[in-house]
Amino acid sequence: MPMLAFRVATPKLLVDIGRIPGLNRIEIDATGVRLGALVRWCDVERHPALAKAHPLLVAAIRHVAHYQIRNRGTIGGSLAHADPAAELPGIAVTCDAEITAIGRKGRRTIAATDFFTGTLTTTLDYDELILEVRLPAWRVSRYWAFEEFARRRGDFALAGVALFYDLDPTGRICEPHVGAIGVADRPIRLAEVERLIAGRVPDERLAHEVAACAAETVDPQDDIHAPAAYRRALLGVLTRRALVSAADWSRGVQA
Repeated sequence: MPMLAFRVATPKLLVDIGRIPGLNRIEIDATGVRLGALVRWCDVERHPALAKAHPLLVAAIRHVAHYQIRNRGTIGGSLAHADPAAELPGIAVTCDAEITAIGRKGRRTIAATDFFTGTLTTTLDYDELILEVRLPAWRVSRYWAFEEFARRRGDFALAGVALFYDLDPTGRICEPHVGAIGVADRPIRLAEVERLIAGRVPDERLAHEVAACAAETVDPQDDIHAPAAYRRALLGVLTRRALVSAADWSRGVQA
């Protein structure tokens, strides 16, 4: 619908898939969380088990647009639309999600990092339909945070960061995942930031190093919403906040 509204797409035929059975299911098991293509944002927000099964997902979805949009927008729609500032694509890339699609040639499963190829562009073939997205199982003791900034509540994010990690027995970060939205033509992983924080103790010194590293890692373009330098600086601030927030959140839970 956004592409129709902006006259980016002018299809001759529109097909309502709303009555296809099974596409609105939410499944949680030992392998992770499965969200059908027709699951709405409000379904994610209201689901009684998702806040524990995948709190990062729920936190990110609360930033999506406004209530009216969250009441109608769907998982499959967001993934297929592939807006580089959208929250769900960012979560999918950060969390190593897998997207299942079906077409005339049958089903196939695509890693989220391979699914998005550019602004509003994916690897979906013209005859393919997204069936579901699977997010790997979430550890209860995991440290996580989601930070984004928009000019007004509900606007597209100028930049956003999703972050999570575990701690080894010595209190050092292991298996860090850091993703960003709004600073490239697709959601991206901040690999240099992940390498920087791996094996380190999360503290204020590391938070300042992370801010500089994140800002230097990306190369956004100037646009009508913000100059590239602003987005770089903003991403640095948000990444620092995410690292601090993750540690503060976990301490609060353990207290």
